[in-house]
Amino acid sequence: MSTSWEPPVRPEYEVPLAPVGAGAPAHPYARAPAPAPARSLVRAALSQGWLRKAVLLALLAGLWELLARWAGNDLLFPGFVQTARAFVDGMASGELPRYVAVSLGVLVQGYLAGVAGAFLLTALAVGSRIGRDLLETLTAMFNPLPAIALLPLALLWFGLGKGSLVFVLMHSVLWPLAVNTYAGLRAVPETLRMAGRNYGLGHLRIVTQVLAPAALPAILSGLKIGWAFAWRTLIAAELVFGASSGKGGLGWYIFQSRNELYTDRVFAGLGTVIVIGLLFEHLVFRSIENATVKRWGMQR
Repeated sequence: MSTSWEPPVRPEYEVPLAPVGAGAPAHPYARAPAPAPARSLVRAALSQGWLRKAVLLALLAGLWELLARWAGNDLLFPGFVQTARAFVDGMASGELPRYVAVSLGVLVQGYLAGVAGAFLLTALAVGSRIGRDLLETLTAMFNPLPAIALLPLALLWFGLGKGSLVFVLMHSVLWPLAVNTYAGLRAVPETLRMAGRNYGLGHLRIVTQVLAPAALPAILSGLKIGWAFAWRTLIAAELVFGASSGKGGLGWYIFQSRNELYTDRVFAGLGTVIVIGLLFEHLVFRSIENATVKRWGMQR
């Protein structure tokens, strides 16, 4: 009887472990090493949308400053630092807030008037065939017409006052909002309308409780487009209106700064327009979307 000992045979399916050392191949079933804490923090930070946008804005500001220093002409192209200083000085003196208040007061009036007119036309279009023909005809006529082109007529009809600006703002908001709202209502599936009728809902309740919530993404899109159109129309109209009457809001501030060759203040005024647009986009419209269409699962 033999007493010699033989090592056990390793099964064919078992993968031998590679020696640990520099340059050694990794084991195919080895667990991946845990990421470093610093790398995990960077990934977590970059997953935040607001932080990524802040980084992009900082990069754009740095590029702006580099281009301005390369140009070397503050009168034609002031840098970011100089523009930021002019913006801070304007806010501290109360001059910029005063012009902003004038512009926003006119903008809200014109925007609300355009929203009311768009919803009225859309309600008529949903309720009758004549209303639908009227909305389609009017939008085909007036939607391509720039609102600023109506300013000379508005000045003749309403004079050098707030009414002229409200009129052109209403025109800039009404037609894109009406088109988006009507398109959203027409895109609602017929099954939802039939379900509303089966529950005994009347026409008005079907519109308010079925069609409007289902078309809310398109309505919000029209509200945002109308806001952007109204904001840019107001600044352009104030450039003309302010030059005619000697008063106005941000548009007049930009025009007056340009006449006095304060280019940094011109850029500060333009930056104020951008900041207000971003604030309304994220604080107002984004909040409404999060509370409605995203919460209801209608939008990512």
